[in-house]
Amino acid sequence: MQRIYINNLTWYIFLGILVLFALSYILPIHNAVWLVFYLFLGLTAIDFILLFATNQRFAGSRQAPEKLSNGDENPITIRLESGYGFPVTVTVIDELPFQFQERNFKVKRTITPAGNTAFEYVLRPFERGEYFFGRLNVYVSSPLRLVSRRFIFGEGQMMPVYPSYIQMRKYDLMAFSNRLFEYGIKKIRRIGHTMEFEQIKEYVSGDDIRTINWKATAKKNQLMVNQFQDERSQNVYMAIDKGRVMKMPFNGLSLLDYAINATLVLANTIIKKNDKAGMFAFSRRVENRVAADRRSGQMQKIQETLYNIKTDFFETDYGRLYADIKRNITHRSLILLYTNFETMDGLKRQLPYLKGIAKSHLLVVIFFENTELDTLIHKKANSVQEIYDQVIAEKFAFEKRLIVQELKKYGIHSVLTKPEHLTLDTINKYLEIKARGIL
Repeated sequence: MQRIYINNLTWYIFLGILVLFALSYILPIHNAVWLVFYLFLGLTAIDFILLFATNQRFAGSRQAPEKLSNGDENPITIRLESGYGFPVTVTVIDELPFQFQERNFKVKRTITPAGNTAFEYVLRPFERGEYFFGRLNVYVSSPLRLVSRRFIFGEGQMMPVYPSYIQMRKYDLMAFSNRLFEYGIKKIRRIGHTMEFEQIKEYVSGDDIRTINWKATAKKNQLMVNQFQDERSQNVYMAIDKGRVMKMPFNGLSLLDYAINATLVLANTIIKKNDKAGMFAFSRRVENRVAADRRSGQMQKIQETLYNIKTDFFETDYGRLYADIKRNITHRSLILLYTNFETMDGLKRQLPYLKGIAKSHLLVVIFFENTELDTLIHKKANSVQEIYDQVIAEKFAFEKRLIVQELKKYGIHSVLTKPEHLTLDTINKYLEIKARGIL
């Protein structure tokens, strides 16, 4: 009985026959109504026989990636194959994970006799974790469409949602195809093709006269030259604030998930450029640490660590962050700090710790523009209240720019970006630092 499904058309026809029976007590249509009723029963029986009496083969399957990419459109393919000797209409109901809150997912298709069809739909998850897909339900109807036969495929499957590996692959392919300029990404020098200073030594025959150090020559009263060596790989750490300031949502994703997606892409870029990529997350304490390296399994380690970052709503302890960096990162490194400051007061409370980190490392503070404020600022004001709201919004937007200037005053680099531009702007900043050779 679980395989039998009465279509809505059947119920409508049956309700119409009941109305005709009621009218037959007033109008002389009693015999005609019974004829319609028997005809209805006969067609229903024929429809039932067409669908159930013969052992017709019908196959269906769901094809999905092993893992889903957070914040991206992930394609899911449904394939159906009919063994019926007549055209059938199918209604597909896929049991989607509860995280999508999709309660009316339904797709209708028509399949030719002994034919097959396939269609694709996309899912865009907004949080990391495990997503459980239920069974695939297919309701098959004959051309009469009075009764449907239900087919159930699969026993459900669990799919993890990882940080945006689709975005990582996109930028990876761009790097190999030399299409970075189309996306505004700056070109950098290649490791091994540039030189960094090593020492000053005495001139010997064959040295490049362009490397003569005239100040050292004057002091020694003999020719002295600068000696260079191939540029070494640098340590690059991405520090992700997972405190309450990163819980603000934009377009479905939290600021934390934007930072996690950008970290995955940037780590891949760093390793491709022969630098060493590492990361850690912090809030009340420093966790999820991956030491900087560029070995073959480093990207897999970073991806798994990013997947397992658990968020919290606590106030971030920058004092603990400073102490941890001082203790565990002994060599000068580039530290890209993903966080968010809304006011100058919020920055000044943490500024002593940021200045302490910047003394030993090259620190880049990455924080976010409030895009909702931009919308409010550029909206036409039609009342005194709206004018007041715009003034307050402009004040907050101006404070963001003041934060950039305040950080610059202490030699701390910064990136103020919209959430949707975070990945591109962060890669640009990394490539700019490499191009300028300031690490």
